[in-house]
Amino acid sequence: MRFDVLTLFPDIIKDYCSYSIMKRAIENKIIEVNTINFRDYTHDKHKRVDDTPYGGTSGMVLMAPPIFEAFEDIKKEENFEFIMLTPQGEKFNHKMSVEFSKKNQLILLCGRYEGFDERIRLGLKPREVSVGDFILTGGELGALCIIDSTSRQIEGVLNKTDSSHFDSFSDDLNGLLEHPQYTRPREYRGMKVPEVLLSGNHQEIEKFKEKERIIRTKKRRPDLFN
Repeated sequence: MRFDVLTLFPDIIKDYCSYSIMKRAIENKIIEVNTINFRDYTHDKHKRVDDTPYGGTSGMVLMAPPIFEAFEDIKKEENFEFIMLTPQGEKFNHKMSVEFSKKNQLILLCGRYEGFDERIRLGLKPREVSVGDFILTGGELGALCIIDSTSRQIEGVLNKTDSSHFDSFSDDLNGLLEHPQYTRPREYRGMKVPEVLLSGNHQEIEKFKEKERIIRTKKRRPDLFN
């Protein structure tokens, strides 16, 4: 799968993807992550990508021409999705990451300043996606969230011990939050590992995990539980 990120700060994307699971997936040619600096598509000597908005509101707005030309210059796969990172978009979630993982290519547009010239939305018709009800300085962090979460759903990115099948929100957990996990030592500062997890009785262990998933989801995310 290929990710193409339109950004004014490509090093943010490159640095994150040079570590851990992402680095391994790229080296194994399971995913490909490219960056396109749309500043390279300006035609004035100052390389400007933003300007003051008509109507007199505060801040600067990203101009349409560089983004149009950068997007049009990207080689498109047969099954691609173009995503604009914006707080006005639909909320990104696990279900969406699974949906995106079935694409051959995601093109992700990262905003800056006070947002985009509206004609980018009207002319290029991206799918608008938000990673939460809060404002970031730029869309790069949101793009990385999508790249990371989507990559985890692609076969071969995670090894067996890193399997995504039992992550919170996954279908294998019926959309519930993950159960609590424990490791050595068996007791620490008076806190003990539940005896059932030490019993070796796999049927009882699974019952315990399922019960804890239900309790945890009901308490922490009643919206999911309902």
